[in-house]
Amino acid sequence: MIFGRTKSELPTPDKALPGRETRPFSLPATHAVLGTPIEGEVPEGFEVAVFGLGCFWGEEKTFWQLPGVWSTSVGYSGGMTPHPSYEEVCSGRTGHAEVVRVVFDPAKVSFDDLLKVFWESHDPTQGMRQGHDVGTQYRSTILTTTPEQLAAAEASRDAYQVQMTNAGYGEIHTAIAPLRDYYYAEDYHQQYLVTHPGGYCPIHATGVTYAP
Repeated sequence: MIFGRTKSELPTPDKALPGRETRPFSLPATHAVLGTPIEGEVPEGFEVAVFGLGCFWGEEKTFWQLPGVWSTSVGYSGGMTPHPSYEEVCSGRTGHAEVVRVVFDPAKVSFDDLLKVFWESHDPTQGMRQGHDVGTQYRSTILTTTPEQLAAAEASRDAYQVQMTNAGYGEIHTAIAPLRDYYYAEDYHQQYLVTHPGGYCPIHATGVTYAP
């Protein structure tokens, strides 16, 4: 049963879908808003970080609006299935979360700035869901690409936990780990709120300010 009891439980490796060796679709050459490449080489001196905070449609827009963000894309990460489809991720049998890949210029926007946006744009205490969106693909996660990012992300979680506790919220469930694999989502998901006028993806912010 694809959409049954496993939807809110991460699969074990022997239960994960096998996926495929290569990506079965192409991507647009440029970002629909920023005009920069969606994939390819990252400019020298720039950094990459990956965030999962619920439905990736709305959250990609949250990040591309920040000055200093060079490019964004949406995809799947944190699981086991190579090159999964959206339907496979939604089944709960890939282990992947819906994520936003952010390429940014640290001279213009710091990783700490991105962390502030991340924490304030969702509820990290909800576990395998965000609002009415239920499933492992909606879990809160930060996937880092440098040791400095990893340390900063863990410190920010600890600092934000104090603020969340003071505001009456429970334990933060955000998973923080070095990025392993990132698989681009299908072309129609990229910059969805621009390429699909009228599209909607709610953001479940708590209203608690991140102030380390």
